[in-house]
Amino acid sequence: MCPYFEKFELHTRAEKLIHHLAAHKIPMAIATSAWIEMLETLKACHSKTFSLFHHIVAGDSDPEVIEGKPSPDIFLVCASRFDGAPPPEEDAPSGVLAAKRAKMQAVMVPESMVTQDYRDQATLVIKSLEDFCPEDFGLPSY
Repeated sequence: MCPYFEKFELHTRAEKLIHHLAAHKIPMAIATSAWIEMLETLKACHSKTFSLFHHIVAGDSDPEVIEGKPSPDIFLVCASRFDGAPPPEEDAPSGVLAAKRAKMQAVMVPESMVTQDYRDQATLVIKSLEDFCPEDFGLPSY
């Protein structure tokens, strides 16, 4: 079931952060523009980690998401499905703009080709999740 994605490993620091937040009962969700088929394959390959998320909103298949990023729809729909809105972590420029338009904070882990204009839109830009400090966002520290 995981021909391509069986070799795909979650970033160690991302997995650490996900498990850390889950241990502190911080609700988490995924809002993604990824195709639902790809997402379902990833979920099957990493079911233990994906089970820690309250819900997943896939922009290409969720009927409540009217417009894609950079429209804030996907984040607003995602936030509406649980109480409170944790700050999104984003690597896509359109995702950062969508989070900002949804009046949410966005932590960006950008690819090298992302321009400074997009980086300036993020609440915080870090080189990797190694540099993320949960306490900077009111979350429990490691």
